[in-house]
Amino acid sequence: MRVGIVCPYTWNVPGGVQQHIRDLAEALIGYGHHVSVITPADDDARLPDYVVSAGRAVPVPYNGSVARLAFGFLSASRVRRWIHDGAFDVLHVHEPAAPSLGLLACWAADGPIVGTFHASYTKSRVVSVTAPILQSALEKITGRIAVSEAARKTLVEHLGGDAVLIPNGVATERYAMADPLPGWPGRDTTGTGALTGAGAGPDADGGVLGFLGRMDEPRKGLQVLLRAFEILGPRRPGLRLLLAGPGDADDVVARVSPGLRDRVVVLGMVSEADKIRAYHSVDVFVAPNLGGESFGIVLAEAMSAGAPILASDIEAFDRVLLGGRAGALFPVGDAAALAASAAELLDDPARRKQLSAEARAAVRRYDWSAVARDVLRVYETVALPGRTVVESPGRGAQGA
Repeated sequence: MRVGIVCPYTWNVPGGVQQHIRDLAEALIGYGHHVSVITPADDDARLPDYVVSAGRAVPVPYNGSVARLAFGFLSASRVRRWIHDGAFDVLHVHEPAAPSLGLLACWAADGPIVGTFHASYTKSRVVSVTAPILQSALEKITGRIAVSEAARKTLVEHLGGDAVLIPNGVATERYAMADPLPGWPGRDTTGTGALTGAGAGPDADGGVLGFLGRMDEPRKGLQVLLRAFEILGPRRPGLRLLLAGPGDADDVVARVSPGLRDRVVVLGMVSEADKIRAYHSVDVFVAPNLGGESFGIVLAEAMSAGAPILASDIEAFDRVLLGGRAGALFPVGDAAALAASAAELLDDPARRKQLSAEARAAVRRYDWSAVARDVLRVYETVALPGRTVVESPGRGAQGA
């Protein structure tokens, strides 16, 4: 099967949707299918062989964040050419309601089109204002997927129609084993609760809390973790924070009291290999997000790595962590509760080991070996024998 996948967000900045699309594409290629992905990206960006650039993205406020999207004549022209040359059996558009390539692709194409909806929100001024325009594109989608119940609810309430629920996938084996980063302790694998590796010793008695996400985006909740560290740090002289993700490292450190700053390490953007190693370098992985998450791919990755998790009790995280069985939960935005729960976990290696085991078991349902097959079944439902996706005549100007 020839599959064209449309990514709405720039490939240059890591994100959950981009990760989902990359892993789906590689899973489908592994099954022997031909896959091409079109995405916003700098023309000089290093892209995988299966990825095509639709031009540079621009930052746009969207869903409580700043998304980097592509929308204009150049992008519309590249999308139409990609559709024409691709002769795809199925076109798979991600976030078709976002003002980006997915919308352009829906306008530009006729044929079997699948849409995957990732976003979760209660109100969206952009969607409310543009709903009539969106409908002209969304009505062309013949198969709809939502990655979570929250995303499905958003689709039903804001755009109409329904969708089959297929969760985000994660390459569980990719995250399962890794050495810790240099200078950081590995987690206990013996059942004794002892730290291992370079971090073991007198400076490791306070433990390591980890965070991965966009550090300059308030809804990711780093500010809550930093406030909790201000509570815990003076009580635990060995406690350290390991932070990774896009953002200004100097700004993050400046938000911490001077006496604690030397215990905050900001890695910034990391490679995929170092991201995996970071999951294996912490005693507790913290996801303090404030909302706007429909699934939480970082949770699935951390679960695959066996990291004990402490997360805010937003609906999406509660579902993924099975109501607290596969990871501890604290009230969203409550730094004091985060600090108390983190201290309990750091002092209870048996509890951490239990959460790690529960997480590894729970995340198996999200492995791409299962998720990609479910997506293929949707493709097979909408694909028409002998018919490929073609350009939609006369719609290019609307998409620009």
